[in-house]
Amino acid sequence: MAAATPAPPIRNARIALFVVFGLNGMLSALWIVHIPAVTERTGVSHSLLGMLILLMAGCAIIGMQAAGPLADRFGSRTLTATAATLLSLALIGPGLATNPATLAAALAFFGIGMGMLDVSMNAQAVHIERAYPRPIMSAFHAFFSLGGLLGSLAGAAAQRAGWPVHTTLLVSAALGLAAVALCTPRLLPHEPDQTAPPPSEVDHPGVSGTEIATAKRSGISRKVLVLGIIAFAVLMAEGVAADWSALQLRDRLGVDVGTAALAYGAFSTTMTAGRLVADRVSGRIGRVAVVRWGTVLGAFGFGLIALSGWLPLTLFGWALVGIGLSGAVPQVFTAAGNLGSATAATDMSRVFGLGYMGLLAGPAIIGWLTKLVPLTTAMVVPLVALLACAWAAGAVGTRERT
Repeated sequence: MAAATPAPPIRNARIALFVVFGLNGMLSALWIVHIPAVTERTGVSHSLLGMLILLMAGCAIIGMQAAGPLADRFGSRTLTATAATLLSLALIGPGLATNPATLAAALAFFGIGMGMLDVSMNAQAVHIERAYPRPIMSAFHAFFSLGGLLGSLAGAAAQRAGWPVHTTLLVSAALGLAAVALCTPRLLPHEPDQTAPPPSEVDHPGVSGTEIATAKRSGISRKVLVLGIIAFAVLMAEGVAADWSALQLRDRLGVDVGTAALAYGAFSTTMTAGRLVADRVSGRIGRVAVVRWGTVLGAFGFGLIALSGWLPLTLFGWALVGIGLSGAVPQVFTAAGNLGSATAATDMSRVFGLGYMGLLAGPAIIGWLTKLVPLTTAMVVPLVALLACAWAAGAVGTRERT
């Protein structure tokens, strides 16, 4: 039997949210490609820039944790529009900063907007996906990657044309605000869920519903914690690939910097392509299989990277890492948003927070290990982490509500 066709409002909401995901990736990339120009203008050293980026990341985590309860209370459409507006306006700040203090304030503002938008748009994506007859979460994340590519190309073109930084970022912010105004009415209203069933002994044998409810009020649930750990490990591996792939290739094989850049190119290309098809794969084999076999494939890729002394095989290893990781994180976020509680966005924000910490921690862990072992040997860390994810992948098979 053919799958049911979603109603036009659902399809329109999907298209509008594609634009929001792409906007998030584009705005983030526009800041990244202008980092050299902004640091030169503000007189920020490399060491101070590292601290400012850490400040931005910390503010992003704060934004994530605030976004969950706010989305549960006011709905994901309202918060998505608010956060996207905030992020668009925040992009102007780095372009206007003239010293380290003003840049710090601008990046703190930018980090909060980025964290809030990450959670709220994914909460809206879960809401839209529930109305679809097939998985669609990975496609949203693919549009984030495509938006990042568009933003990096646009930023590079503007700099090549000699545009001032503040002009480029101001125009980009205006385009972002226009996109928010166009997309918001088409997103689905997402009222706080008052229909979620209470915890039961069926789902937690040997534990009373009262005890479960008390535990959920007092802290993070076991299911959310497991999903957060999986997100931490997968995004840790993704962070390692993003920050260390080119250096690993150069360190291991002694290639020139242009050739070394192919490592990240192989990873990012297959990551984006994998996200474009991951929904169809998930629809056929299920979320658990996507996470389990995807992380196994990623671990195998890291194994090739650690053992290979041949350029094509090493690039193939990085390509396998991209394919393997491409579908895992969207499935984890879908599972977090479908736990069947009245605080779905809060659950997702906690999983997001743990995952984001992994994205930050992974490159730092590898950097520390390089003081003890060669960089290529340190690739064993994400390999082991991904194998642990494959073992715990059953947690992603959360029962969805109808």
